[in-house]
Amino acid sequence: MKQYIVDAFTDQLFCGNQAAVCVVDEWPTDRLMQDIAKENRFSETAFVVREQQGWHLRWFTPGGEIDFCGHATLGTAFVLFRFYCPDAASIAFDTQVGRCSVERQGDLYVMDFPSYACTAVPVTDAMEAAIGVRPKEAYLDRDLMLVLPSEKDVRELHPDQGRLKELDGLLVAVTARGEKYDCVSRVFAPKLAIDEDPVTGSTHCMIAPYWCARLGKTELSCYQASERGGELRATLADGRVKIAGKAVLFAEAELSV
Repeated sequence: MKQYIVDAFTDQLFCGNQAAVCVVDEWPTDRLMQDIAKENRFSETAFVVREQQGWHLRWFTPGGEIDFCGHATLGTAFVLFRFYCPDAASIAFDTQVGRCSVERQGDLYVMDFPSYACTAVPVTDAMEAAIGVRPKEAYLDRDLMLVLPSEKDVRELHPDQGRLKELDGLLVAVTARGEKYDCVSRVFAPKLAIDEDPVTGSTHCMIAPYWCARLGKTELSCYQASERGGELRATLADGRVKIAGKAVLFAEAELSV
Protein backbone atom coordinates (compact mmCIF):
# COMPACT_ATOMS: atom_id res chain seq x y z
CA MET A 1 0.00 0.00 0.00
CA LYS A 2 1.41 3.38 -1.00
CA GLN A 3 1.39 6.04 1.71
CA TYR A 4 2.40 9.70 1.54
CA ILE A 5 2.84 12.14 4.41
CA VAL A 6 1.91 15.74 3.66
CA ASP A 7 2.10 18.91 5.78
CA ALA A 8 -1.11 20.77 4.95
CA PHE A 9 -1.98 24.47 5.26
CA THR A 10 1.66 25.48 5.08
CA ASP A 11 4.48 25.92 2.59
CA GLN A 12 7.14 24.84 5.10
CA LEU A 13 8.00 21.37 6.34
CA PHE A 14 7.27 20.62 10.00
CA CYS A 15 4.51 23.23 10.10
CA GLY A 16 0.81 23.02 9.33
CA ASN A 17 -1.01 19.75 9.94
CA GLN A 18 0.36 16.32 9.11
CA ALA A 19 -1.83 14.00 7.08
CA ALA A 20 -1.03 10.49 5.93
CA VAL A 21 -2.56 9.68 2.53
CA CYS A 22 -3.00 6.06 1.44
CA VAL A 23 -3.85 5.56 -2.24
CA VAL A 24 -5.39 2.10 -2.67
CA ASP A 25 -6.93 0.12 -5.54
CA GLU A 26 -9.75 -1.20 -3.36
CA TRP A 27 -10.91 -0.61 0.18
CA PRO A 28 -8.96 -2.31 2.97
CA THR A 29 -11.01 -3.55 5.90
CA ASP A 30 -12.14 -0.92 8.37
CA ARG A 31 -10.02 -2.67 11.00
CA LEU A 32 -6.87 -2.34 8.89
CA MET A 33 -7.54 1.33 8.12
CA GLN A 34 -8.07 2.01 11.81
CA ASP A 35 -4.89 0.15 12.74
CA ILE A 36 -2.88 2.18 10.20
CA ALA A 37 -4.32 5.42 11.62
CA LYS A 38 -3.37 4.32 15.15
CA GLU A 39 0.13 3.42 13.96
CA ASN A 40 0.59 6.80 12.25
CA ARG A 41 -0.66 8.74 15.28
CA PHE A 42 -1.43 11.78 13.12
CA SER A 43 -4.74 13.54 13.62
CA GLU A 44 -5.79 12.08 10.26
CA THR A 45 -4.99 9.26 7.88
CA ALA A 46 -6.88 9.48 4.57
CA PHE A 47 -7.72 6.55 2.31
CA VAL A 48 -8.68 7.21 -1.30
CA VAL A 49 -9.89 4.85 -4.03
CA ARG A 50 -10.51 5.68 -7.68
CA GLU A 51 -14.08 4.81 -8.71
CA GLN A 52 -16.09 5.26 -11.91
CA GLN A 53 -17.44 8.67 -10.90
CA GLY A 54 -14.13 9.95 -9.52
CA TRP A 55 -12.45 9.41 -6.18
CA HIS A 56 -13.93 8.13 -2.93
CA LEU A 57 -12.31 9.53 0.22
CA ARG A 58 -12.48 8.41 3.86
CA TRP A 59 -10.68 9.73 6.95
CA PHE A 60 -9.54 7.94 10.11
CA THR A 61 -8.27 9.44 13.36
CA PRO A 62 -6.43 7.40 16.02
CA GLY A 63 -9.78 7.30 17.84
CA GLY A 64 -12.01 6.25 14.94
CA GLU A 65 -13.36 7.19 11.54
CA ILE A 66 -14.55 10.79 11.10
CA ASP A 67 -17.15 12.09 8.66
CA PHE A 68 -15.25 15.15 7.43
CA CYS A 69 -11.66 16.43 7.47
CA GLY A 70 -10.28 19.45 5.65
CA HIS A 71 -6.51 19.16 6.03
CA ALA A 72 -6.44 15.50 4.93
CA THR A 73 -8.59 16.43 1.92
CA LEU A 74 -5.99 19.04 1.05
CA GLY A 75 -3.22 16.49 1.56
CA THR A 76 -5.00 13.93 -0.60
CA ALA A 77 -5.61 16.42 -3.41
CA PHE A 78 -1.96 17.48 -3.26
CA VAL A 79 -0.83 13.84 -3.67
CA LEU A 80 -3.24 13.11 -6.51
CA PHE A 81 -2.36 16.26 -8.43
CA ARG A 82 1.35 15.56 -8.03
CA PHE A 83 1.52 11.81 -8.65
CA TYR A 84 -1.74 10.56 -10.21
CA CYS A 85 -3.52 13.41 -12.03
CA PRO A 86 -0.77 15.89 -13.00
CA ASP A 87 -2.79 17.46 -15.82
CA ALA A 88 -6.05 17.86 -13.91
CA ALA A 89 -7.32 21.31 -12.93
CA SER A 90 -9.70 19.95 -10.30
CA ILE A 91 -10.52 16.74 -8.47
CA ALA A 92 -13.87 15.68 -6.99
CA PHE A 93 -14.26 13.42 -3.96
CA ASP A 94 -17.28 11.44 -2.80
CA THR A 95 -17.36 11.65 1.00
CA GLN A 96 -19.72 11.20 3.94
CA VAL A 97 -20.67 14.88 3.68
CA GLY A 98 -21.37 14.70 -0.04
CA ARG A 99 -19.31 15.60 -3.07
CA CYS A 100 -16.39 17.93 -2.37
CA SER A 101 -14.11 19.36 -5.04
CA VAL A 102 -10.57 20.73 -4.94
CA GLU A 103 -9.28 23.15 -7.55
CA ARG A 104 -5.60 23.83 -8.13
CA GLN A 105 -4.73 27.53 -8.44
CA GLY A 106 -0.97 27.87 -8.69
CA ASP A 107 0.43 26.66 -5.39
CA LEU A 108 -2.95 27.02 -3.67
CA TYR A 109 -5.54 24.26 -3.36
CA VAL A 110 -9.10 25.56 -3.08
CA MET A 111 -11.56 23.16 -1.44
CA ASP A 112 -15.33 23.51 -1.81
CA PHE A 113 -17.03 22.35 1.40
CA PRO A 114 -20.49 22.45 3.01
CA SER A 115 -21.02 25.17 5.58
CA TYR A 116 -21.73 24.31 9.21
CA ALA A 117 -24.56 25.95 11.08
CA CYS A 118 -23.81 28.32 13.95
CA THR A 119 -26.52 27.46 16.48
CA ALA A 120 -26.08 29.50 19.64
CA VAL A 121 -25.98 27.58 22.93
CA PRO A 122 -25.64 28.91 26.47
CA VAL A 123 -22.17 29.59 27.84
CA THR A 124 -21.70 27.30 30.83
CA ASP A 125 -19.46 26.99 33.86
CA ALA A 126 -18.32 23.62 32.45
CA MET A 127 -16.99 25.38 29.34
CA GLU A 128 -15.04 27.85 31.47
CA ALA A 129 -13.68 25.07 33.68
CA ALA A 130 -12.52 23.10 30.63
CA ILE A 131 -10.60 25.91 28.94
CA GLY A 132 -9.81 28.27 31.83
CA VAL A 133 -11.42 31.31 30.16
CA ARG A 134 -15.05 32.44 30.19
CA PRO A 135 -16.27 32.33 26.56
CA LYS A 136 -18.21 35.32 25.25
CA GLU A 137 -20.39 33.09 23.06
CA ALA A 138 -20.83 29.41 22.25
CA TYR A 139 -22.15 27.65 19.13
CA LEU A 140 -22.81 24.01 18.33
CA ASP A 141 -22.97 21.92 15.16
CA ARG A 142 -20.86 18.77 14.77
CA ASP A 143 -18.24 20.69 16.75
CA LEU A 144 -18.48 23.13 19.65
CA MET A 145 -17.14 26.62 18.95
CA LEU A 146 -16.27 28.94 21.82
CA VAL A 147 -15.67 32.63 21.08
CA LEU A 148 -13.06 34.11 23.42
CA PRO A 149 -12.41 37.74 24.36
CA SER A 150 -9.00 38.06 22.70
CA GLU A 151 -6.33 36.49 20.51
CA LYS A 152 -4.10 36.34 23.60
CA ASP A 153 -6.66 34.12 25.29
CA VAL A 154 -6.63 31.74 22.33
CA ARG A 155 -2.85 31.55 22.09
CA GLU A 156 -2.22 31.09 25.83
CA LEU A 157 -4.94 28.52 26.45
CA HIS A 158 -4.07 25.37 28.43
CA PRO A 159 -7.30 23.35 28.45
CA ASP A 160 -8.18 20.44 30.69
CA GLN A 161 -8.47 17.51 28.27
CA GLY A 162 -10.64 15.45 30.62
CA ARG A 163 -13.15 18.27 31.02
CA LEU A 164 -13.08 19.00 27.28
CA LYS A 165 -14.25 15.42 26.72
CA GLU A 166 -17.36 16.12 28.76
CA LEU A 167 -18.47 19.05 26.58
CA ASP A 168 -20.87 18.74 23.66
CA GLY A 169 -19.49 18.47 20.14
CA LEU A 170 -17.01 16.12 18.53
CA LEU A 171 -14.23 18.73 18.44
CA VAL A 172 -13.91 21.86 20.56
CA ALA A 173 -12.76 25.01 18.77
CA VAL A 174 -11.79 28.29 20.39
CA THR A 175 -11.61 31.44 18.30
CA ALA A 176 -11.16 35.19 18.60
CA ARG A 177 -10.76 38.27 16.42
CA GLY A 178 -7.22 38.39 15.13
CA GLU A 179 -4.68 41.17 14.99
CA LYS A 180 -2.68 40.26 11.86
CA TYR A 181 -5.41 37.85 10.62
CA ASP A 182 -9.18 38.25 10.56
CA CYS A 183 -9.49 35.47 13.11
CA VAL A 184 -7.34 33.06 15.09
CA SER A 185 -8.33 29.67 16.44
CA ARG A 186 -7.25 26.44 18.08
CA VAL A 187 -8.99 23.07 17.98
CA PHE A 188 -8.99 20.20 20.48
CA ALA A 189 -10.27 16.65 19.93
CA PRO A 190 -9.73 14.44 22.99
CA LYS A 191 -12.77 12.33 22.01
CA LEU A 192 -10.74 11.22 18.98
CA ALA A 193 -7.52 10.67 20.97
CA ILE A 194 -6.09 13.98 19.70
CA ASP A 195 -5.19 16.57 22.34
CA GLU A 196 -4.83 19.39 19.81
CA ASP A 197 -5.35 19.32 16.06
CA PRO A 198 -2.69 21.58 14.51
CA VAL A 199 -4.74 23.07 11.62
CA THR A 200 -8.36 22.12 11.01
CA GLY A 201 -10.10 22.74 7.71
CA SER A 202 -13.46 21.22 8.65
CA THR A 203 -14.00 23.34 11.77
CA HIS A 204 -13.35 26.47 9.72
CA CYS A 205 -16.60 25.61 7.95
CA MET A 206 -18.10 26.85 11.22
CA ILE A 207 -15.52 29.45 12.21
CA ALA A 208 -15.55 31.21 8.82
CA PRO A 209 -19.34 31.78 8.57
CA TYR A 210 -19.34 33.19 12.11
CA TRP A 211 -16.56 35.71 11.47
CA CYS A 212 -17.82 36.64 8.01
CA ALA A 213 -21.14 37.60 9.62
CA ARG A 214 -19.45 39.53 12.44
CA LEU A 215 -16.95 41.35 10.21
CA GLY A 216 -19.23 41.95 7.22
CA LYS A 217 -16.88 40.08 4.89
CA THR A 218 -17.14 37.20 2.46
CA GLU A 219 -13.40 36.43 2.48
CA LEU A 220 -11.19 35.85 5.50
CA SER A 221 -7.55 35.31 6.35
CA CYS A 222 -7.42 32.76 9.17
CA TYR A 223 -4.66 31.45 11.39
CA GLN A 224 -4.73 28.37 13.60
CA ALA A 225 -2.39 29.14 16.48
CA SER A 226 -1.20 25.65 17.43
CA GLU A 227 2.46 24.91 18.08
CA ARG A 228 2.90 23.98 14.38
CA GLY A 229 0.62 26.77 13.13
CA GLY A 230 -1.08 27.13 9.77
CA GLU A 231 -2.75 29.64 7.46
CA LEU A 232 -6.11 29.25 5.75
CA ARG A 233 -8.08 31.45 3.38
CA ALA A 234 -11.85 31.11 3.60
CA THR A 235 -14.55 32.40 1.23
CA LEU A 236 -18.33 32.13 1.63
CA ALA A 237 -20.40 31.56 -1.51
CA ASP A 238 -23.90 30.11 -2.03
CA GLY A 239 -24.05 28.42 1.36
CA ARG A 240 -20.67 26.77 0.86
CA VAL A 241 -17.25 27.51 2.30
CA LYS A 242 -14.20 27.55 0.05
CA ILE A 243 -11.05 26.94 2.06
CA ALA A 244 -7.67 27.42 0.41
CA GLY A 245 -4.21 26.49 1.54
CA LYS A 246 -0.81 25.22 0.51
CA ALA A 247 0.88 21.88 1.17
CA VAL A 248 4.31 20.26 1.07
CA LEU A 249 5.39 16.64 0.79
CA PHE A 250 7.34 15.17 3.70
CA ALA A 251 7.61 11.48 2.77
CA GLU A 252 6.40 8.65 0.56
CA ALA A 253 6.59 5.02 1.54
CA GLU A 254 5.36 1.50 0.85
CA LEU A 255 3.44 0.05 3.79
CA SER A 256 4.13 -3.62 4.59
CA VAL A 257 0.51 -4.59 5.23
